[in-house]
Amino acid sequence: MGRVTPIQPYIKVKSQWTYLYRAVDSKGKTIDFMLSEKRDRKAAQRFFRKALALDNVQNPRVITVDKNPAYPVAIENLKKNDKLPQETQVRQLKYLNNIIEQDHRFIKKRTNRMLGFKSFRTAEQTITGIETIHMIKKGQVECNHSSPLFVVQLIHQLFGLIA
Repeated sequence: MGRVTPIQPYIKVKSQWTYLYRAVDSKGKTIDFMLSEKRDRKAAQRFFRKALALDNVQNPRVITVDKNPAYPVAIENLKKNDKLPQETQVRQLKYLNNIIEQDHRFIKKRTNRMLGFKSFRTAEQTITGIETIHMIKKGQVECNHSSPLFVVQLIHQLFGLIA
């Protein structure tokens, strides 16, 4: 894996803003996502640990982040604990590149219409569904796209709706 870019759209839960951490690779494929009540070093570190622990994720060469001061501290802690290679570069950019904004748009389109979520659990489940559908549409899940029934069955399996 070459580059990873985490992004966080804000999601309203119980009239409070929560943060959706998302990691996207250089090809625009979603690596992982996590909804968090806080946007601090601990949350960033937890997200990076979660994303780096996935089987299909290799150690990134470059991590592009926004200007949030929690990222460099979280990444340095991961390097100290050998969760991330020392040679991994961190780039902080105020405005992320177009690939990220385009991917981010899909989530915003779905969540901005809502007035917010009543519970954190409902928000997590809804975001998981949106992300899953988006990953299927982007071709990240190998399935027969010509069969809507297959996609429905896949979603039911992913969410444990059928055995």
